[in-house]
Amino acid sequence: MAAASSDPFPLPAQNTLLIVDDDEINCIVLENLFEPYYETQTAENGREGLSRILADPERYCAILLDVIMPEMDGLEVLHRLAAERLLSRLPVFLITAETSDSVMEEAYRLGVMDVIGKPIIPYVVLRRVQSVIELFQARRRLSSVVIAQQSELYERARKIAELSTGMIEALAAAIEFRSGESGGHVRRIRDITHFLLTRTELGEGLSGETIDQISLAAVMHDVGKIAIPDAILNKPGKLTAEEFEIMKTHTTQGALLLEKIPQLRENEAYLYARDIALHHHERWDGRGYPEGLAGDSISIWAQIVSLADVYDALSCKRIYKDAFPRETVLQMIRDGQCGVFNPRLLDCFFAVEEELSALYRPGLE
Repeated sequence: MAAASSDPFPLPAQNTLLIVDDDEINCIVLENLFEPYYETQTAENGREGLSRILADPERYCAILLDVIMPEMDGLEVLHRLAAERLLSRLPVFLITAETSDSVMEEAYRLGVMDVIGKPIIPYVVLRRVQSVIELFQARRRLSSVVIAQQSELYERARKIAELSTGMIEALAAAIEFRSGESGGHVRRIRDITHFLLTRTELGEGLSGETIDQISLAAVMHDVGKIAIPDAILNKPGKLTAEEFEIMKTHTTQGALLLEKIPQLRENEAYLYARDIALHHHERWDGRGYPEGLAGDSISIWAQIVSLADVYDALSCKRIYKDAFPRETVLQMIRDGQCGVFNPRLLDCFFAVEEELSALYRPGLE
């Protein structure tokens, strides 16, 4: 037996050669020939041989198969192995005195590796069988290496994606800290956006991956506030008309900032993030800003973040106001006191709002 391999990608043990032949003398000759190199097993007919193979196909490195046998002949065994799709990964050799053209043609059509006529020439049989076994094992080893490398690349990509997501969320949270928030605002906007897209008809036609990207993009809706002076951003009272015009620029500033981050442009969330940052203050009736978009010219994700932003702002304490009671929040949204929203969006929102309200229970903010 060969010494244990130090291969860094070990394969399942596959070092047993199965001899299927009803002639005891043939079995002894073949066993003596291959025993120095492989573990050997014998089966006295095709049915027994097939049963052993199907019970543990990964155990065998090759099958030596006679054609004419009782109970089940070699060609029938080949048919069964072909039906089980085993011949592409398990080399089978016909070793037989029946070498007519019809037998050989049928065997090769089914996928046999080689047909060796009896009486056998030992060194020829040994070399032909070993060469094929080595080829199959090398192919398996290569396949194992490729799978391992693919798994490693996938894991690296996953970690990079997690890092990118973490950096995006950290940037958004930093903006919230600057405006006196805890960072919970951006997390709730993400959660509300994801909930509305997965639990209502608003997400119809969007894949789970796309919804995840939109939800990630939602956390960057206010990233442009980094360009707003502290005196305006953290003013406890009502903004003057001039100050409000400056505050409104956080939408365009956010889009410009996102455009200037090359690494972010490679992220699938980028296009959603830019659109949301620019348009989350647009309104269904066209009276929002910065572009005065109306109706369906506003993307559904920007509309959802817009409503989520209003809902969260009304439900939580801010530097310039206290939190409103839930009933008041819902009435203000219904009455359009914070801008007009898509009626379909509102229907979906009110249908699940009771579940969303759990985000604002004491201790969860």
